[in-house]
Amino acid sequence: MATSDKVDETTFCEALFDPESSTPVGLVGPDGETAPKRFSVYRNNVVVSLCDALGDTFPAVKNLLGDEYFGALARAFVTRHPPKSPVLLHYGADFAGFVESFPPLEAYPYLADVARLEWAWLQAYHATDQVPLDPSRLSSVDAQSVGAVRFRRHPAAQVVTSRWPVWDLVRANRFDPSADIQIDLQLAQSVLLTRPELSVDMLLLRPGADIFVCALFDGAMLAESAEAAQKAFENFSLSDCLSDCLSTGAFADLDVA
Repeated sequence: MATSDKVDETTFCEALFDPESSTPVGLVGPDGETAPKRFSVYRNNVVVSLCDALGDTFPAVKNLLGDEYFGALARAFVTRHPPKSPVLLHYGADFAGFVESFPPLEAYPYLADVARLEWAWLQAYHATDQVPLDPSRLSSVDAQSVGAVRFRRHPAAQVVTSRWPVWDLVRANRFDPSADIQIDLQLAQSVLLTRPELSVDMLLLRPGADIFVCALFDGAMLAESAEAAQKAFENFSLSDCLSDCLSTGAFADLDVA
């Protein structure tokens, strides 16, 4: 395709993601005539490429829905949410919200959180490299000051909290499909994602740990974070949860007030 005159960029983008839209004025073929067939092929190739990118980012959602349904869902998303960046690894940030509000999927409310966990995995994978906090640093803090410690979140560290068994669903449909994983939809699960080195690690959090870790990530002191978790979960274990965070590289540094 070529242009006989300058094609308006906004008009072109709108037509590209609207299958009912006509070929933009000024877009012509080698013969100098308007080229609707060529534009339709180009439009379809763009949409298919974006759908494929979504499938690569959300393979667990794709597996749960099946190729055909996921393809239709992805196409519906692409036409409503065209890319805002030329970098495809940034594409799909709104997908979980779209899934959550998509009426035909109301009977599968856990799918949105599956998408959120997969998106968090991608963000952790591409996060800035940084050496995690050495756990021995905490032992060097004066005992009377430990409660006032504030931890700095590692760039790759994230928490996904769900009322659904999101950890089991993603394992069964992406990371460990051959395992005999029993899915209990009454089970709420929260996951900590870290990347201390080259690969992303995902840890199923203990009861109350999501409240604890999120508070720390938001800048609360250690004592404040533990208190918030303890109020919500009587059996919250500070030592176990803090050990999980330190051993998985959830923190980049610490400060003492």
